[in-house]
Amino acid sequence: MHGMMNSTFRVRAIGAIAVVAIFACPAVWAQSSPLVDPPADRSAAEPPAYSPAHPAIKHLLDDVKGYYTAPLRWDGGQWALFGGTLGAIALAHHYDSNVRAHFVAGSGIGGSTDDLQDALPAAALFLGTYIYSTEWQDRSGFTATWAMAEAAGLSTVTTYALKYAARRRGPNDTSDPNRWFASGSSFPSEHAAAAFAIGTVFAESGSGGYRWVTRALGYGVAGFTAYERLKHNAHWLSDVVAGAALGVSTGVFVLDRTYGGASSASAFNVVPVDGGLMLAYHVDLR
Repeated sequence: MHGMMNSTFRVRAIGAIAVVAIFACPAVWAQSSPLVDPPADRSAAEPPAYSPAHPAIKHLLDDVKGYYTAPLRWDGGQWALFGGTLGAIALAHHYDSNVRAHFVAGSGIGGSTDDLQDALPAAALFLGTYIYSTEWQDRSGFTATWAMAEAAGLSTVTTYALKYAARRRGPNDTSDPNRWFASGSSFPSEHAAAAFAIGTVFAESGSGGYRWVTRALGYGVAGFTAYERLKHNAHWLSDVVAGAALGVSTGVFVLDRTYGGASSASAFNVVPVDGGLMLAYHVDLR
C-alpha cells in the first residue's frame, strides 16, 4: 500500500511539473531573453537556429563541433573551473560509501534502480515546454525547447562516452566504490546530466522579471532527479556530481550559443575551508 501511494504521488508530481511548465511559459517567454539586452532591431534578437542564413541542422552541427573542441579555446579561468570540478568529484568520491549506506538497507545488490521513473520529471519539463510552444505557436518557446533538446543530447552522448572509458561498477552491482574498468556503466550519471542540462536551459531562458519561476522549477527538477538516483541505489554520489557538472556546463554552453552571454549565469566551484574543501554553487538572482 505504501509503495502504491508513493507511485501515485510521483505520477501526480510529474504531471504537476508539466502543467506548471505549461502555465509558466506565457509569463516567462512573452518577453525577450534576459540574458542579453534586447537590440533595437527586434529581428536581430532571433536566435541563429531560426535565421534563414543559419538552418537548424547547420546550427546544430556547428554547435556539436564547438562543444567538443571547446577545451582548445578555454582560458585560465575556465581551466581553473574544470580543475575545481574534478576536485568536487574527488571529494564526492570520498563519501560514496557513506551515502550508499544512508540509502541502502542490507546488501543493496540487485533489484530495480527505477531508471525510467527517474527520467520522467525532466521529460515532463521538456514536454511541458514543447506543448506550450505548439499550442501557442510561441517562437521563444520553440527556441527554448530546441535548446533543451540540444543540451540533453550533447550531455547524454558525452556521458555514454565517459561510461565506456570508465566502466565503473555501480552501487547496485557492488559495495566497493573503486571498481573502475570493470565492465560497469555507472560513471557519470546520464540521468543527472540530462536533467541538469534541461533544467539549466529552462532555468536561464526566462525573462528577468519572472526568472525565479523557471529557476525554481528547472533546478528543482534537476536536483530531485539527482536525489532519486542516489535513493534508488542507481549511482554513487561522485557519479551524480559528475553528471550534474556535465549537465550544467552543457546547458550553459547551449545557452551561450543560442542567446549569447549566458555563461556567467551559474557555476560550480570548490571553496577552501578549515579542514578541507567545500563544494559550492552560485547563481545570479538578478
